[in-house]
Order: sequence, then C-alpha cells, then structure tokens
Amino acid sequence: MLPLTDLFTLFIAGGPVGMITITLLFIGLFFAAWKAPRWVKEIGIGALVVGVFWTLLGFMQAADYIEVHTDLSPSIIWAGVKVNLVTVLYGLIVYFVSLVIRVIQKPRI
Repeated sequence: MLPLTDLFTLFIAGGPVGMITITLLFIGLFFAAWKAPRWVKEIGIGALVVGVFWTLLGFMQAADYIEVHTDLSPSIIWAGVKVNLVTVLYGLIVYFVSLVIRVIQKPRI
C-alpha cells in the first residue's frame, strides 16, 4: 500500500480538476448505490470517460511540448507518460467499483 503522501502526490500529478471530478463521481457512486441503483453503472462509465478525457488532454499537451522541445531524453518522456496515466487508472478503479456494486445489488437466482 502506498503511503498517504504518495497518494496525494499521485492525485496532484494526475491533474487536480480531473481527479476531483472523478472523486466526486466516486462519492456519487455510493449515494447512487443507496438511493438510485440504476445510476451506478452510468456513474462508473462517467468516471472512466472523464479519466480517458484527461489522459488524452495530457497527451495532447505533452505532444505540444515535445514538438517545441525536440532535445528531450526518453526518460523524461516516459516519466510524463507515467504521470499521464494516473487519471485513466483512477477512472478504471471507479468503474470497477461500480461493476462490483452492481453485481452485489443484482437479485439472486
């Protein structure tokens, strides 16, 4: 398990706006599981879409930067790719939790 400071660093590195949006969807997921079970999957998909959107936005910003600064080392580029994937991984985690909640809520046969 990562220490709390590392999780906070990943949260900030992923981009505060995108990560806060996914976190709000994550909180909304639990409210939906309690009050509106039909929305659980849609909220999970929304978190995944937000994660993919912020990841693609980050790749576009990285491409603009690489276009201007052509003398970058591969280690710097791969460090940027690693940081860029944080939002999509967080969105996938929220989506997975939404699927688990849906399985738990389904009626048994």
